[in-house]
Amino acid sequence: MRGRTGLWLIGGRGSVATTAVCGLAALRAGLTPSTGSVSERLDLDPATFPDWPELVVGGHDVVRTPLRKRAEELSAAGVLPPWLPQAVGDELDAADRAIRPGHDPEDGAVAQIDAVERLAGDIEEFRTRGDLERVVVVNVSSTEPPLQPSPEHGDLDALDRALRSPGRRVLPAGALAAYAAFLAGCPFVDFTPSPGLRVPAVAELAGRRGLPYAGSDGKTGETLLRSVLAPMFVARGLRVRSWAGTNLLGGGDGANLGRGDRAESKLASKSRGLQALLGGTADAPLHIDYVPDLGERKVAWDHVSFEGFLGARMSLQLTWQGHDSALAAPLVLDLARLTAGAHAAGERGPLGALAFFFKDPLGSDEHRLAQQEQDLIAWARRTTVSR
Repeated sequence: MRGRTGLWLIGGRGSVATTAVCGLAALRAGLTPSTGSVSERLDLDPATFPDWPELVVGGHDVVRTPLRKRAEELSAAGVLPPWLPQAVGDELDAADRAIRPGHDPEDGAVAQIDAVERLAGDIEEFRTRGDLERVVVVNVSSTEPPLQPSPEHGDLDALDRALRSPGRRVLPAGALAAYAAFLAGCPFVDFTPSPGLRVPAVAELAGRRGLPYAGSDGKTGETLLRSVLAPMFVARGLRVRSWAGTNLLGGGDGANLGRGDRAESKLASKSRGLQALLGGTADAPLHIDYVPDLGERKVAWDHVSFEGFLGARMSLQLTWQGHDSALAAPLVLDLARLTAGAHAAGERGPLGALAFFFKDPLGSDEHRLAQQEQDLIAWARRTTVSR
């Protein structure tokens, strides 16, 4: 890579972001192996894709808890090893100084375009101050509820006019972050199921600026398993009658998804992937419950009812338990490297080749993990910067 690359995290002091910053510092210092990293398994062109030492972190967040303090909390919860927060404390402090106040969606006193321009200005200042070749913006903030369609969402010029109306809340915070990223000339990755990149006018802005983007909803646990197991049933000609799933979540993610309709975006994302894998033939109820006692852990239970030869009824039951931040963080770092390479190579629009990382991928209808991996490998091999 010819210059350093910025990684700008929306939700920069959250659990996933903190784990990613700690992990990046540990990788650079040789304190940890690259377990869980996909990009390390790919044959990446070093002139196109940045390596760990070339990534510089900043971000936006409405939370003020310092990264070092958040890392200590994650260590106490078993997500990070006890020695790590102190070992990478200087790197945490440096990243913390580069985090700027995010947009509070409850602030309806100003026109949303003012918030967008401030956010974009923060990113541009980060790029200039750090003498960065480019900046990749990754959304790892809290999941937002589904967005009610509005006429302004379908036309960029109409959306721009609506954003300039004081007091109007035309877009949720995640969509404003994507808009700001594109305004600043940066590619955008949505690791959440929030609706930002699915607003046609926001995607239109990326098109006008010639920028790539990727999403949505990082595939880290239960859906990862489904993307492997569902094709097995299809390949063997076994009829899946129902696939029920229950997710128990602690931590901030669980608390957020336990609020009102915020889980709807997550449930819809998970459901679309499973129905696509099974051809829309199975009854597939899904539930998400907040269990504070779980802390930073999550537990998923699945019950699969299927039918074999001569109508024989059988079932598969499985349990998944893990720390979502530890599963997500290396993928966030991977996506920063890969999206930066796509931008350097002049790609634009949805990066369907990155479907491997997402529950509800943009630019791709492929949900089978094995095929997604092959598509990713082939894309990585052919993506190079013209010399």
